[in-house]
Amino acid sequence: MIKISELQSKDVISITDGRKLGQIHDLELDLREGQITALVVPGESRFFGWMSGGKEWVIPWNQIVKIGADVILVRLDSHTLEDEPSPKPYLSRPSDNYRPT
Repeated sequence: MIKISELQSKDVISITDGRKLGQIHDLELDLREGQITALVVPGESRFFGWMSGGKEWVIPWNQIVKIGADVILVRLDSHTLEDEPSPKPYLSRPSDNYRPT
């Protein structure tokens, strides 16, 4: 068993490119099944961790490779990035969606 507070203290790392995504901010739950369906990791912060512009990674549970003592390793699917039309970026960096006006 693992507590939510223990999950939140672990760094989330992409094994695809070795990038540190951050720490878990929230979880998505399936209350009917009683299961965690996704991890929510805030995007890159701008002002000392206070603001992330509302961007976040939503990482499906089935993309978790390993939960270790200090880190959670995830496999990000690049095809998922291209197919996701949601206003909240799905496994994409907040800066990838920035377009100067």
